[in-house]
Amino acid sequence: MARLPPRPKRPPKQATPRALRDAISAKALELGFDAVAFAPAQLSPEARQLRRERMEAFLERGFQGDMGWLVDRAEQRIDPSGLWPEARTVVSVALNYGPAGDPRFMQEERERGAVSVYAQGRDYHDVMKSRLKQLGRFIWDTYHESLKVFVDTAPLMEKLAAQQAGHGWQGKHTNLVSRRFGSWLFLGELLLSIELPPDEPETDHCGQCRACLDACPTNAFPAPYQLDARRCISYLTIEHAGPIDREFRSALGNRIYGCDDCLAACPWNKFARQSREAAFAPRAELQAPLLAELATLDDPTFRTRFSGTAVKRIGRDRFLRNVAYALGNSGTPSESLPAVERLLQDDSPLVRGAAVWALSQLAPDEVARRRQTAEDSDAGVRAEWAEALRQGVKQ
Repeated sequence: MARLPPRPKRPPKQATPRALRDAISAKALELGFDAVAFAPAQLSPEARQLRRERMEAFLERGFQGDMGWLVDRAEQRIDPSGLWPEARTVVSVALNYGPAGDPRFMQEERERGAVSVYAQGRDYHDVMKSRLKQLGRFIWDTYHESLKVFVDTAPLMEKLAAQQAGHGWQGKHTNLVSRRFGSWLFLGELLLSIELPPDEPETDHCGQCRACLDACPTNAFPAPYQLDARRCISYLTIEHAGPIDREFRSALGNRIYGCDDCLAACPWNKFARQSREAAFAPRAELQAPLLAELATLDDPTFRTRFSGTAVKRIGRDRFLRNVAYALGNSGTPSESLPAVERLLQDDSPLVRGAAVWALSQLAPDEVARRRQTAEDSDAGVRAEWAEALRQGVKQ
């Protein structure tokens, strides 16, 4: 949440609520946002109770996985005014990050890694926050209206706020769907202490479609509009810190950071357009990187290579854990085994454990010849060796 500078000394520009709204919209588009819309910050008692019930049901079933921050500030997420009691209006802005085509084609190149579309360019948090701050500065300097800026990490249910503002609706995959941009929108919010005319909320246009639900490789949707993050590849490869459960490792395929399958499957993407934002243009090193090359990254090289991207956020060890699983799924022992051998000697137990699994997939006979190597100093890695040996005996 961004802090405001001291109040300007010059008097504020006078404007009616409608004129202020129009000025904010014009400035937002001038700053490069693709869409801007407005919603009330204070919910009706009925809407607040409905959100509370949905949040409680989600948390009670443990669908949040390791994301404890969802539990810690759950009550604040229900209502924007819970974050800031003075809030009267939500200014919801959106940036289109639509790809040039269907990103799932990357999954066919098994010796290369597939990185989620949103992470192939500059970290959107930085882009969004910078522009929201500029928008906030404009409102503060010109009209002296109190405000607060939020981007993703704040406890605000931004997809519901965006739906309330009319950007789109929360689809069956729980992500926002837009008539104009399909599934490819980054969202940010600015809370104002003044009440401005709202836009009409968007309604659900999913109908009987199940494309996103059926596209999920790990069956992470127990029902439409419900996501069990513990089964979601995006959660597993990004948020989950430890070894990924064996049940999901083969389903990862070559995905090394996130997953776009449910987003890409949405039929509304026929109206989507490629992003015009230069900051979101895919970096060469994040478009189909060779897994064997990624396996050579030490920590300084990882930080340098992925500086300014979302990938850097998960750290080198978690990233190479994902690379190891992808190597195990590559189906190309001759190309992949040298990289796996390297990862078996890695300093990180997390990486070594994933490499053991990769070895068991690429060369199960080799596992039995490595009994002495199985005496690893880490209990988790020893358990991976034991399971790999057990699976080898069964075969």
